[in-house]
Amino acid sequence: MSTLDEELARAIAEGEAEEAKAGGANGDAGAASDQTSAAQDDGPGGVSKPVSQPRAAPARRNIGLLISLFAIAAVILGLVFTGSDEPGMIYSMDVDQAVQKRDSLADRSVRVQGILVSGTLVKRDSPCEYRFKVAKNGQQLEVHYPQCVVPDTFRDVKDVEVEVTAEGRFTSAGHLQADSIFAKCPSKYEMQQQANAGIQAPHADKPVTIDPTQIQ
Repeated sequence: MSTLDEELARAIAEGEAEEAKAGGANGDAGAASDQTSAAQDDGPGGVSKPVSQPRAAPARRNIGLLISLFAIAAVILGLVFTGSDEPGMIYSMDVDQAVQKRDSLADRSVRVQGILVSGTLVKRDSPCEYRFKVAKNGQQLEVHYPQCVVPDTFRDVKDVEVEVTAEGRFTSAGHLQADSIFAKCPSKYEMQQQANAGIQAPHADKPVTIDPTQIQ
């Protein structure tokens, strides 16, 4: 009888031990399941935070880059629209554009390009001054150049188009008071064609010299 009791007690003890092991295993599985569930709650695949952080960083960098580009563009546009007030700024345009904007360009440095109008170039010796007109697209502009020396290519020759660039400021009288002038020679091909036609080179003629009293 005692032997039976001992075997029964041992069987009960073994059963309790197995239940304890099974309970521990289920607890570990539950903890793992809780961790997995928490990871899944964070995002797809259960790895939301580690994955989302690298994705968010490039997005923030792209936004910062766009903001920087917009700021640079705004600065450039500001310089374009306000550059007219900066000292040393020179407007470059053709004669027709200069004539249209003459009033708004008063007291500002301009560079005007056009063709010397034949027959308009005159010179005063004392004090030295050249006066002439340049034209482009049907518009003419009078230029005064109070200097004694001009480029060799700056000559009035019939049937020869001399391209002239004059830099200076508009006066209240409406003409351009030039500080410097440049004249472009025809190309070698054009010069040869003109020579074949019996036309002289631009530097062959001299401007008309007039009496100083004729220029006020």
